Amino acid sequence: MKENIYGNVPCFLGAENLVKKGSYDTDVIFYGAPFEGESTWGDYTGVELGPKQIRSSSARYSGYLPELDHVDVTEHLSFGDAGDVPFVAHDNEQSYQNIEDFSAELWKTGKFLVGFGGEHGVTYPILKSLADSGKRVGIIHLDAHYDNMPDYEGERYARNTPFMRLYETEGVRNESIIHTGIHGPRNKPETGRYAKENGAVTITINEIREAKDLRAYAKEIYDMAAEDVDVVYLSICSDVLDFAYNPGGPVDGNGLTSYELLTLIHEFGKYGLAGMDYVEVYPMMDANQHSAHFVSYAVLYVLAGHLKYLGKI
Repeated sequence: MKENIYGNVPCFLGAENLVKKGSYDTDVIFYGAPFEGESTWGDYTGVELGPKQIRSSSARYSGYLPELDHVDVTEHLSFGDAGDVPFVAHDNEQSYQNIEDFSAELWKTGKFLVGFGGEHGVTYPILKSLADSGKRVGIIHLDAHYDNMPDYEGERYARNTPFMRLYETEGVRNESIIHTGIHGPRNKPETGRYAKENGAVTITINEIREAKDLRAYAKEIYDMAAEDVDVVYLSICSDVLDFAYNPGGPVDGNGLTSYELLTLIHEFGKYGLAGMDYVEVYPMMDANQHSAHFVSYAVLYVLAGHLKYLGKI
């Protein structure tokens, strides 16, 4: 119990409790951003519980992936869990500032960072802090939706606005923002226009599906994100997956399969990432927590790729 990150919640994938330890000296650092603002449709809510459920579900898993040349990620990388960012109810701006300050300290370590949302809005302050550290940033954004509206009913800091804020962020190269897997009528016509006007790249679900070689196409996507930047960051929204593979998420059809997503992100990991986040897990909507369990797969596939990038396997 003493090694739990808080209460009865274990550290992610058996990681060391860095809150208790008081230092950030592991190869990989996990942390949570349990924030949800007001841009929610109907009863789709509860993403602030995502980090807790993701951690709890991870207790089921080792780091061993027999399908990836029998690699055991934990043999080659040490894991630490830095706990959660504190957020302030009904104060999005202060909550975003807390995320920015928290992640800024983590970026100083130079370690591989893995953040858990929370809504997709948390990606903006995470990457603002990275850009403010002097890094020029490219982003592979895996999502059904652009999340690039100017505001949500006047609120600039919301789950559907982070990429508009990132378009406006000095140090983020807009031409290296790759909106990947975009699909479905929950997008609005103006969102595609906003992406184009700001220089971002759109790759739709059909372009992924029609690629003759998924791994080769992943390299093309990565190369676009890596052009003229110092680091590439990976942001995954759960609803890039078809709802058949993401039963706890919104009903977004025609999305990626779990195989397609894992193949893509494993390849991205091979070419070099500064870090990643996985957002929009809704524990209250998922009786069996399938969507939270899948996060362990996603993280391990990225880290297995990262091991190849580091030359450790």
